[in-house]
Amino acid sequence: MQRFGHTIVVTVEDLTRSDDGEPVMTMNNYRNLVRRKQLNILRPGKGLGCCALIEYPSLPERFRHKFEAKYGDPEELLSNNKPMITINATARRFFAGLEEGSFRLPNGERLPAEKIEEYTLNASVLDVLVEKVQEQRIGRNRLKNSTRIIWENILATAEQMRNDFHHTLPENAARLKDKLRAYEREGFASLVSKKFCNANKSKITPEGGRLLVALRRSRIPVYTLRQIFEEYNRRAEQKRWKTLESMNSVTAYLDRPDIAPKWWAAVYGELAARQKFDRKQQTVMPALRDALWYGDGTKLNLYYKGRDKSGRLVKKTAMVYEVIDAYSEMLLGYCIGEVENAEMQRRAFRMAVETAGHKPFEIVTDNQGGQKTDKSKEFMSRICRISRNTAPHTPQAKTIESLFGRFQREVLHADWRFTGQNITATSRDSRPNLEFVEANADGLYTFEELCRAYADYRERWNDMRHPDSKMSRREMYLRSENPEAPALSRYDYMEMFWRETERPSEFTSSGITIQVEGQRYTYEVFDAAGLPDMEFRRKNTTRKFFVRYDPDDMTQVWLCTKPAVGGLRMVVPAGPYATVHRAIQEQSSEEQIFLRAMLEANKQERILRQMEGYRLELEHGVAPEQHGLRTPRLQGLSRRDQERLYDTRAVHTLTPTGTEAAESCEPISIGQTEKQISNMTFDEASFYNRF
Repeated sequence: MQRFGHTIVVTVEDLTRSDDGEPVMTMNNYRNLVRRKQLNILRPGKGLGCCALIEYPSLPERFRHKFEAKYGDPEELLSNNKPMITINATARRFFAGLEEGSFRLPNGERLPAEKIEEYTLNASVLDVLVEKVQEQRIGRNRLKNSTRIIWENILATAEQMRNDFHHTLPENAARLKDKLRAYEREGFASLVSKKFCNANKSKITPEGGRLLVALRRSRIPVYTLRQIFEEYNRRAEQKRWKTLESMNSVTAYLDRPDIAPKWWAAVYGELAARQKFDRKQQTVMPALRDALWYGDGTKLNLYYKGRDKSGRLVKKTAMVYEVIDAYSEMLLGYCIGEVENAEMQRRAFRMAVETAGHKPFEIVTDNQGGQKTDKSKEFMSRICRISRNTAPHTPQAKTIESLFGRFQREVLHADWRFTGQNITATSRDSRPNLEFVEANADGLYTFEELCRAYADYRERWNDMRHPDSKMSRREMYLRSENPEAPALSRYDYMEMFWRETERPSEFTSSGITIQVEGQRYTYEVFDAAGLPDMEFRRKNTTRKFFVRYDPDDMTQVWLCTKPAVGGLRMVVPAGPYATVHRAIQEQSSEEQIFLRAMLEANKQERILRQMEGYRLELEHGVAPEQHGLRTPRLQGLSRRDQERLYDTRAVHTLTPTGTEAAESCEPISIGQTEKQISNMTFDEASFYNRF
């Protein structure tokens, strides 16, 4: 604000600056007023140092009210010959240090905000004083005399502006004269105090700073700060440096933000330095269920009672592997065990998939607990589209870590059997009352009770309100739909959770046997009536099959083949091998019926094999009867049983040439019958006579 001729004018800086309070108008307001020609611009801006001057009376009334409320009445301020200054916008930008080429301290930092305002005001006052000096010089040159500059008037102007604007320029005339000349010679930089950032004569030189960092990094020996101070002074005397008077100089230097990264890793470890200095990613959580699942193992923070090797009662803890939905924080699946391993992980994720009924898009786990094995990696690739591990040693990258902490504080902490949180937790409430726990050790859960209690606590957590919504975690999860996570079919479950044997097993007369986790299982194939499939046995006994099985439900498997071309092919389902009690006293009526049916079926299979074999012998002329010998009878079968079974199985007639007449088992006329008999040989007739 100033006078331009006889008119009061203001600058754009006066109208839009916000560092001294709410601006009179925004820059957009100013541009709109200029575009609509509602402002009278007396002097347009001409670059740095020459800003536009706006006629104050041309401002709309609402902006004049805001201007006077902020600065006061311009007429009153400019009356009584009060000197006015125009804030130098170029000086403000220089001292702010935001633009390229602007001022920065030697360590790269910017000036404090209060110093930016102080130096900008001082530069603006000096601009007025320089202008007055120039006016005296111009007047002296015009008169062509050597009249000296009247510094008393300039000093008086400076003091008047000190009272009005509270600048901090020197009060002494000589010092003010030096400051003014330095300002004309060096510009804005002459106003910055040399005390900033040790720009004055520092005792710690760059070489001395390197020595301090080296002593702080030293591991052989390890120096304390006091020992670093003493060692530095000892070496400084040898090198004729200035010694340090106080240990605070060492502490202040080593704690400087630009110095600390140079020694932090050597003292506290590289991971600690990484956590302190590396940039952290800020991510947005998923907006849909099943978009991202986290899986991680942790200590189940409840004590239970057990026995040591000597049988003494002791308190124990267990491990739990949890799977959560990142969107809703719902606990989907878990498994409790003594140690975290791949099997716990598999069971937890299976429960999670069965709870969700959908295949998640992405699963994130750590790189521990058997998750590096090929089987585990293959399993994870089957149950989701993307499976990845978090970067090691970055707990803040896993949402499940913070969830564990809140679950412990908000739910498990209410149980007096609580083990406390992680030992790194500093809160007193995060620690257990071991005296009370030990005094009531007989009241601890058994392992089975622990599992039931933990299941209840999980349900309680799922029914609690989500921190970012008014719904429970369960409701939040169930209400959400993810089009990229379709519902699963029974075949999907088989593909995700079923396993296959590494080697094929032979299907024998006693079925097919596999071994899973040290336990043997035997299976056989059944027909539609629920009886052992004799036709399958007839064609596949001694054949080798790979077996696909569900490790959590061994009541049904699939027998598979693996051709040279293509993958595994599922052939037929099989169930547990049918067994009956040996003692008749213990047999049920159903078992007796089943036993008789199997005995009869085995007899029929023997007869069928005998008939098919003899037919083949006749076809190729190698039957014993064709060479004057006899085929032995089936042992263990009476003649009557054999005749009955032959009659049952003699559906196909045999001709001398071995061809079958399946369509006409019996001749349809007497002539045909006689013709058939006449064509028989005696060896063929003797075969039937044996029946």
